[in-house]
Amino acid sequence: MYTTTDISRAMGRLLAVGILLLTAKPAMAESPEPVRIVFDTDMGNDVDDAMALAVIHALQSRGECELLAVTLTKDNPYAAPCVDLLNTFYRRGDIPIGVVHDGVTRQDGKYIRRLTTAEDAGQKRYPHDLTSGRDAPEAVGLLRKTLAGQADGSVVVVQVGFSTNLARLLDSPADDVSPLDGIALVRRKVRLLSIMAGAYTEELQRRHFKEYNIVQDVASARALLHRWPTPIVASGWEIGNAIQHPAASMREDYGYVAHHPLREAYDYYRGLANNQPTFDLTSVLYAVRPQRNYFTLSPPGRLVVEDDGFTRFNAQPDGPHRFMSVTPAQIATVREALAMLCSQPPEGR
Repeated sequence: MYTTTDISRAMGRLLAVGILLLTAKPAMAESPEPVRIVFDTDMGNDVDDAMALAVIHALQSRGECELLAVTLTKDNPYAAPCVDLLNTFYRRGDIPIGVVHDGVTRQDGKYIRRLTTAEDAGQKRYPHDLTSGRDAPEAVGLLRKTLAGQADGSVVVVQVGFSTNLARLLDSPADDVSPLDGIALVRRKVRLLSIMAGAYTEELQRRHFKEYNIVQDVASARALLHRWPTPIVASGWEIGNAIQHPAASMREDYGYVAHHPLREAYDYYRGLANNQPTFDLTSVLYAVRPQRNYFTLSPPGRLVVEDDGFTRFNAQPDGPHRFMSVTPAQIATVREALAMLCSQPPEGR
């Protein structure tokens, strides 16, 4: 039989526990480290490079990644200023930019010169400091410096252009930045290469389809895929072609500023009435969010580039390479995710 004193004591203990539960801070799951990204691009040959860079900035604003450097494989003086323009628009104008020397695709393309030279009332429409790629550091030196300054196994490289810079990185010797040669430096610092390259459906393989990023510099692509010392995941042409960016988003989701460089680049390149393949964006999305089930990965194997630029995949149980595929449900999910990320305003706007 409980006395009045027993009941009072029990109620006191319950009250104390209740106060503790109400005032205690909830246990927070430990946030993962942002993915450290090096972005290697042929900015200007297609608008998807600019869109992919916008996705990186959106993901960085969400705390999911950190853009360490951007390197260019398009050998045009307006490519690097266009990257600087976009980085500045997204309020990260101090991100290092490196350029290729003696590279390919030297033509202006449809938007990089127009964006970087646009003016309103005698003032730059899109402020940026870099006026020519000739004033930027060479890409391989910047890659070595960037990798050497990062923790071991911490960097994800996203290549959405040609293999020129990364193949040359593998050939680079030890220097004042690092006592490691290129292969050893990559092996120590990089954990993944996410690459937009090749085409892997049965139909495209039967057609002997040769993908643009590969054929523009076949020798470098062959060297890269043969010698790169970390895992590689490839997004083939068929992935971006299946996931079309909605033109309606470009028309309707960028009204938070009078002039938006991404919307303007899209209009110059594709036209605001037309959907756009998301080739390069898919490699960025996988690099930062590999666990989200946006894509399905093939079994392990090895990517091989033939002399004419045709890319095939040889399945091997212990192979270091995989390629992506998508289901109809994944296409719908990724399409919506990329549209939202592309149109996300810069921090503070």
